[in-house]
Amino acid sequence: MRWLEQYWYRISPLHLVLWPLSLLFALAAALRHLLYRSGLLPVTRLPVPVVVVGNLGVGGTGKTPLVIWLARLLAERGFRPGIVCRGYGGTAGAPQRAAPDSDPRLAGDEAVLLARRAGCAVWVGARRAAAAQALLAAHPDCDVIISDDGLQHYALARDVELAVIDGERGFGNGMLLPAGPLREAPRRLERVAALIINGAALFPRETLPAGVPEFEMKLSGGTFYGLLNPGEQAGPERFARQHVHAIAAIGNPRRFFEHLRELGISFVAHPFPDHHAFEAADFAFAGNDTVIMTEKDAVKCERFCNEHCWALQVAAEVDPGLGELMLRKLGR
Repeated sequence: MRWLEQYWYRISPLHLVLWPLSLLFALAAALRHLLYRSGLLPVTRLPVPVVVVGNLGVGGTGKTPLVIWLARLLAERGFRPGIVCRGYGGTAGAPQRAAPDSDPRLAGDEAVLLARRAGCAVWVGARRAAAAQALLAAHPDCDVIISDDGLQHYALARDVELAVIDGERGFGNGMLLPAGPLREAPRRLERVAALIINGAALFPRETLPAGVPEFEMKLSGGTFYGLLNPGEQAGPERFARQHVHAIAAIGNPRRFFEHLRELGISFVAHPFPDHHAFEAADFAFAGNDTVIMTEKDAVKCERFCNEHCWALQVAAEVDPGLGELMLRKLGR
């Protein structure tokens, strides 16, 4: 899939070749949505509000940091949130709890990261509705569910939808899979409660629907921690005179690499496919050199890391207006 992804963000004759398949994909997606709206496919309505944080395209846009930010915000305002996710990169099918020490090969890398950073219960499962029901059974005090991803998971009824857009990549070539990166057409965003643009918007803003509130978000952070000893922390100056390799198995590795450059770190970049299941052999190129990675990748590498491996901790900085909107939507 990675070879195809490079064509989604530039003009290429390949788009014309794949365009008929995109039409079939669009028809299938529209039919599926119609079946859920008509009640021919079952939709689960939970006894608590559901907030879906998703996106239109394939690949990461910054949803997980936003979910962490939102969960903490709601907890600070008196809510008792819980988080559900698919557990991408893991093998979990049946609903199960994701803990800070869960095996990411089972629960998924994002779920383990959420369990460590969000400060609330996290459950994973192939069916988000079932995962949410299991979470509520285990935590009856939970009064709001946040779904990390799942904008197209119509089997779970939702009260609020938030769509995250990568400011650098936008909607790519604007086409649906497989000719482009989109799972639904941009007009789908007319139905969401808010658009959150991660990073400076380099795409044409006129492609966004009018009348939908827009909020800015960016990822910040300059503190690294050692994978072998998470209590050991360092700033970017530690790596000034070291030979550094940077790895990233996220939706947009380029964003991570640019962040490191802004911190003044020189490195050799090693992008991997999103949710790549790292093994020790993947680090053979580094020898005893320093390796820097994202937090999401770190949860998969702790079991075989050494003292030369570090992770950058980042947090979402979000327009406070989004928090105010969410509190109004949830009636608090």
